[in-house]
Amino acid sequence: MPVRWAEKIDLLSESMTVAVSDRARELQQRGVKVVNLGGGDPDFNTPPHIVEAAVKAMNQGLTHYVASKGIPELRKAITGKLQRDNHVAYDPDTEVIVTASGKLALYITLAAMLEPGDEVLYFDPAWVSYEPMIRMLDGVPVDVPLRPEDNFLLDGDVLKSRITPRTKAMILNSPNNPTGRVLTRDELNVVARSAQEHGFWVLSDEIYEPIIYDKHQHISLAALPGMRDLTVTLNGMSKAYAMTGWRLGYLGAPAPLCEQILKVQQHVVTCAPSFVQAAGVAALQGPQGCVAEMVAEYDRRRRFMTDALNALPGVHCPLPEGAFYLFPRVTHRGMDSNALAKFMIEEAHVAVTPGAAFGKTGAQNVRLTFATSMANLQQAIEQLKAAMG
Repeated sequence: MPVRWAEKIDLLSESMTVAVSDRARELQQRGVKVVNLGGGDPDFNTPPHIVEAAVKAMNQGLTHYVASKGIPELRKAITGKLQRDNHVAYDPDTEVIVTASGKLALYITLAAMLEPGDEVLYFDPAWVSYEPMIRMLDGVPVDVPLRPEDNFLLDGDVLKSRITPRTKAMILNSPNNPTGRVLTRDELNVVARSAQEHGFWVLSDEIYEPIIYDKHQHISLAALPGMRDLTVTLNGMSKAYAMTGWRLGYLGAPAPLCEQILKVQQHVVTCAPSFVQAAGVAALQGPQGCVAEMVAEYDRRRRFMTDALNALPGVHCPLPEGAFYLFPRVTHRGMDSNALAKFMIEEAHVAVTPGAAFGKTGAQNVRLTFATSMANLQQAIEQLKAAMG
């Protein structure tokens, strides 16, 4: 009798963003000059004062297990940041958990919440891992389509139509991956009213919080009236501080829920790496000019890429409001997003992620990152021009 694995995992598709990067590397190893715009990894080095804090911690012996909820210094730094920047007060001892990545923070929160058959709402298009996480935990993913014709605005009536007695939670992401949208206060109020009326949790993924442009403003859902005790605020160091490889995240939530989430953490990873947590303290409490410098460079690239893409035939690219992605609609040759992505990597040698990976509303879109050098972006545009005529 053959040995089997879990059918629910067998039914999952691979992460398309990872698959695109793998294909780009495969072609590069063959000598093909591929410009990889498919990932989401900042091209900057982690700021030196953060690296130095980790090295110092290791030299001082901070290389052992620590409290599962995180070292006290980092939990206090997190609550200070959330109070100062997000206007949300959490108790560092009972309402904050440090995790080994923002992704893990989301996963253990869902694990602590969901019973089989519970429904979880999420906006479409959305980050590629939301739906698989929900399925892995025996939940039912329910997409809430945004309006592509209106730059992916939230329609309150569509949200209302997706809510049922089985709705347990909703995942929110602003600034958004892949669209670059920053939800307005009015849109957030629609979510808040729905959560309060129907009594479901909102998991607010704010990992791109400081990467925001022009006059757009990031508003934490937990700061809205009545939402603190219905919201789990999820964040991390990866995007803001160019720390993707460090794997450090955190969450803030009401104490009774934190107690349950902590049980999951204890049995899954014990704790986030100790010396990495010391680096997290330096990130949050150290100079923030490094973040402003990175955002200023992202802004320069954002404007260049938006203008350059809109000059290509059959491309309509809104100017992103936050994060470091573009999500243009492409009608070139009538291809869908999967065919477009294949054409771009095989013919133009530019790796992008098909919009369909993020949901049905992205079927005519592709996602490109501008978290790479201006030289790479200029080269990508030249190669796309040549391939698209």
